[in-house]
Amino acid sequence: MRSLLLSLAWIGLLGAPLAQAQSGWPYWDHYAARFLNSQGRVIDPDRNSMTTSEAQSYAMFFSLVANDRDSFERIVRWTGQNLADNDLAKNLPAWSWGHKDDGSWGVLDPNSAADADLWIAYSLIEAGELWHQPDYDKTGRALLSLIVREEVSTIPNVGTVLLPGRTGFHTEAGRWILNPSYLPLPLLTAADHFAPGGPWRQMAQALPGWLQQTSPAGYAMDWVECGVKSCFPAGGPAGGTARGSYDAIRVYLWAGMTDRQTPEAARLEKVFAPAFQYVKTHPAPPEIVAADGNVVSASVPVSFSAVFIPFFRSSGDRVTVSRLEQNVLAQFDPSSGLLGTPPRYYDQNLALFVFGWQEQKFRFAPDGTLRVPWKK
Repeated sequence: MRSLLLSLAWIGLLGAPLAQAQSGWPYWDHYAARFLNSQGRVIDPDRNSMTTSEAQSYAMFFSLVANDRDSFERIVRWTGQNLADNDLAKNLPAWSWGHKDDGSWGVLDPNSAADADLWIAYSLIEAGELWHQPDYDKTGRALLSLIVREEVSTIPNVGTVLLPGRTGFHTEAGRWILNPSYLPLPLLTAADHFAPGGPWRQMAQALPGWLQQTSPAGYAMDWVECGVKSCFPAGGPAGGTARGSYDAIRVYLWAGMTDRQTPEAARLEKVFAPAFQYVKTHPAPPEIVAADGNVVSASVPVSFSAVFIPFFRSSGDRVTVSRLEQNVLAQFDPSSGLLGTPPRYYDQNLALFVFGWQEQKFRFAPDGTLRVPWKK
């Protein structure tokens, strides 16, 4: 079978709706054509046309990888004006923006989303370096400092952590709520490179320990809680039963894309060895897993198979990679140039990370900094 790279390149260029690729990365072009408006706002049609800081942060990263400076500039401008009170250097972005009850459009929830904040800071700093734009670098570093002041906490006997947002995740003494997918190891490592002496190295060092505590069966959880002595799986801010699903799936993606020479990478791989073994020995990854490792739902979202490709490709497991690629190709829609019918926002973003990594549009260096082929 032809590799996913060659198959997607052929289908994307010859069968997709865009007459010409705009950036040299067809999948990004198809995504932008469907989800990114002319102002630089990423729109999720399945959530009442809502926009999130997550969506904006991912779009910044992908447009940077694609060397699409026009889109990057529009995304940054819209995000600053509408989510950060006109100044990303001074205000953490609100996490959601959309159609309000009074009929107007604006911020729906002013709380921040720390993972989006970290991706935005990372992309701005890298854009400043790669495009020689000091204003981007300055804004990104200022935002990184804001994250440290407003979203970083130290838990006794656990270590330094990134809280999921500015408020609502440490509401009482001795209790912290965390989201494992909000801490990509390459970004923590890069933040330490950008701002030596900050909390980022300690955060990266603490990560495998509390992930192991909260993944007793070797599966990442969507949400976890920490006390003053240890951490454990939990239902998150809304309560409920601990599970690993749509949030947690990103933990495996970040681990798979992390350079093997990055400190702590081997420890993360060991923590999630049971999850990787499940994918290796089953047709596809599950949709929902309980904290004890029991599969709650084996239904497979279109992007979940793609998520594990970087890990198994880095491991040299061609058999598993080929099976996962076939799962993904079966969901590819030539009429849209995207995954699934209709294509969903979240699936496409996971796919963009995977396809971009697999096509070597980008790599994370051992220190977490970005490597792109158009910048030698």
